[in-house]
Amino acid sequence: MTLAAADGRSVDLRKEPVDQVLELVEQRLGTALDRSTVVRKRRTVGARSGRSTWVRVERRPWSRAVEQGWAGTEAAAVLTGVAMPRWAGSVVWAEPDDGAIWRADETSLLPSPPVGTAVLASAPALLEGWWAALNASLDALAAQPTTRVATPDTEVITQQHVDEVIRAAFPAAVNTDVTSWHPAHADLNWANVTSPEFCLFDWEDWGLAPRGLDSATLLVASLAVPALAERVRRERRADLESRDGKLMTLFTLAKIAGPHAHPDDPRVEPARAEAQQLIRDLQRE
Repeated sequence: MTLAAADGRSVDLRKEPVDQVLELVEQRLGTALDRSTVVRKRRTVGARSGRSTWVRVERRPWSRAVEQGWAGTEAAAVLTGVAMPRWAGSVVWAEPDDGAIWRADETSLLPSPPVGTAVLASAPALLEGWWAALNASLDALAAQPTTRVATPDTEVITQQHVDEVIRAAFPAAVNTDVTSWHPAHADLNWANVTSPEFCLFDWEDWGLAPRGLDSATLLVASLAVPALAERVRRERRADLESRDGKLMTLFTLAKIAGPHAHPDDPRVEPARAEAQQLIRDLQRE
């Protein structure tokens, strides 16, 4: 079952054979997985089980697992006031020859389909109650106690990391010191929320982060649809207008408008304009 990655290369589960992995998960969880429902992503594979639950299998290199931990979904089960799938159990195993650790988490099914892909090209039809549930969940999450540290884009977020990402893209940025840290989902995009009933899923990266990370991430994911971006800005105004929220917006913008900007990304130009305005705002503070 081992995937040949001991040489350090990246493994993409969208391309690798995963039948043996799914068979092992079935044996250890004691339930069949419906192959017609399999969803394959770069780091994860998911499928519906025979007991009407969802099983999400993640592969994480051992070096990253040691640094970051690997029990985000299980750890998130203690959160209160957040609309999320219920965690039912998990199995974990190491593959020494693969240099990786595998984890399968079983949760309740999502109440509605995902809104769309991570970045949207058109505005989704979201009810007022959806926005209220988003706000209630993010506000409840920010108030939870935790010692976990968030890993947006699989990188542990630290003050040094924030400095490096922002300054690589925007050398003119001024003081980037963060003052307030709160729990965040750390991967809040349109592929990880459902509608019409709101639910926030995929919790492997959650933990402490600078205030406003989630709001900034959702805002930047919406920049190709100006009306949607404005709605996110209005709903999450308290976070986004705080100094740390502005820094997190700049941090998130740097990842799409910096030195590695993709020429076909429709968010690049609005992101650069947004960044310049934020830099001017921060310079005045």
